[in-house]
Amino acid sequence: MIDLPPTKPVVWIGSSRKDFRDFPDEVKSEMGYGLFLAQIGGRHRKAKTFKGAGDAGVVEVIDDFRGDTFRTVYTVRFSSAVYVLHAFQKKSKKGIATPASDIQLIEQRLREAERIHKEISP
Repeated sequence: MIDLPPTKPVVWIGSSRKDFRDFPDEVKSEMGYGLFLAQIGGRHRKAKTFKGAGDAGVVEVIDDFRGDTFRTVYTVRFSSAVYVLHAFQKKSKKGIATPASDIQLIEQRLREAERIHKEISP
């Protein structure tokens, strides 16, 4: 039997869980594996620091599927859980840049995750 490290719970902020569920099954599988790795302290090979949030504690997993790009943004900044901040299909026409509205939503949800963390932490 293999001993896995302790698994942090996943906390979905805002509509992130509903949005994630709307992804194609293949994308959900890839993203779900990425979240599992985050829960045990690892990092998916398709994960990278989310540049819009300004620190390494916010990560995005990016998956291209049939010409579309899907992203799941989460934070491991807080010790109590992995907080999923946003799950979306990128629709920007300006290269790989994340639209400003998505960055603002992620920042807002990061503040919400911090508030929740403070409430549940001793």
